[in-house]
Amino acid sequence: MKADPLVSRISQFTLIAIAILASACTTSSGPEDKTACPGTTICPACPACPATGEPKPTAPPADPLQRAQWSELAGWAQDAHEQAWPAFLQSCKAIARQPRWQAVCREGAALGTNPSRASVRQFFESRFTPWQTVNPDGTRLGLVTGYYEPLIKGSRTASSEYRWPVHAPPADMLTIDLSATHPELKNLRLRGRVADNKVVPYWSREQIEKLGPDLPADVLFWAADPIDLFFLQVQGSGQVELPNGTRARIGYADQNGHPYQSIGRWLVAQGELTLEQASMESIKSWARDNPARLHEMLNTNPSYVFFRELPTSSDGPVGALSVPLTRERSIAVDPRFTPLGAPVFLATTYPLSTRPFSRLMLAQDTGGAIKGPVRADLFWGFGADAGAMAGKMRQQGQMWVLLPNDVLP
Repeated sequence: MKADPLVSRISQFTLIAIAILASACTTSSGPEDKTACPGTTICPACPACPATGEPKPTAPPADPLQRAQWSELAGWAQDAHEQAWPAFLQSCKAIARQPRWQAVCREGAALGTNPSRASVRQFFESRFTPWQTVNPDGTRLGLVTGYYEPLIKGSRTASSEYRWPVHAPPADMLTIDLSATHPELKNLRLRGRVADNKVVPYWSREQIEKLGPDLPADVLFWAADPIDLFFLQVQGSGQVELPNGTRARIGYADQNGHPYQSIGRWLVAQGELTLEQASMESIKSWARDNPARLHEMLNTNPSYVFFRELPTSSDGPVGALSVPLTRERSIAVDPRFTPLGAPVFLATTYPLSTRPFSRLMLAQDTGGAIKGPVRADLFWGFGADAGAMAGKMRQQGQMWVLLPNDVLP
């Protein structure tokens, strides 16, 4: 749902070797050499450099996926595994043709659409191996946040009430894939535009706003509230309630390539909110109370998301896996460590609580702020109640990726 800027990330650096020259007495017969030692005199020994000791070796980063036992999955036995089954079947629609997923997806389809809890648990325990996600420093706890599908008010035509554009991807934005020549960059997509025969970074949020109608991008809808539109971009998908009461669904289409920057952190740095206050509702309240500084706040995040209209008949918002997300059973992950479509067991707690939230989830989405092996963004569903849960979700948790038995990370 979100991406990185076209900056000079792939650059060449020149390593400059600095030679430290040690001076010493020399013998010379040159007539102008007034400092040479006499031939019969032994030059004093040069002073020895003080011992610095052996450099301490840097420990290599821990393997991001480490084999585990089912007994290590906190709360696995207590989960209602069958509730994740529809999400698993959705994942298989996208990954069933991949060799490592073919067999388990075929066997899963044979169980039907409504298997029992016991049969679903047996299916995963017999056909999958759990691999715990681990941070580079070897720790196993990571951040679990939440997101949701918001509802905003909008119109297909601009007016004094609806004047904030919801853009489709611009016609002049380039997507640069370097994986053909640099396979290690397979998850990196750069965004840019051509200026004076050079590829330069695409416009930032502030620049897009200044371009206004000169931005070569279709406007899908016109939103009534700029802060609601901003959070729609943060979530990556949502619904638009039109003036006649009908609704349209939109989903992530692309992003301008600039990194996401938290406006909540900016408000904390400005002394406007404390870290504990920096929730979505508090940010919206601050925006309503400070309309003159609204654009200043929004433009601190240079990232800008573009949308596409989706069929209203779809079961839910569509994530990066291109399948509908399932409420409280889909998560966004960092695909560098967790394969999209994979089952993941998540052990965390409910927002602002110590009450366990341990469930079988499906990795069906990504996010610009979702970086690292032990990192998840939990999809809470649609509407205000889901938004309230997502806005408060900032818990610690552990993750286990479930891979077919014959597949290694």
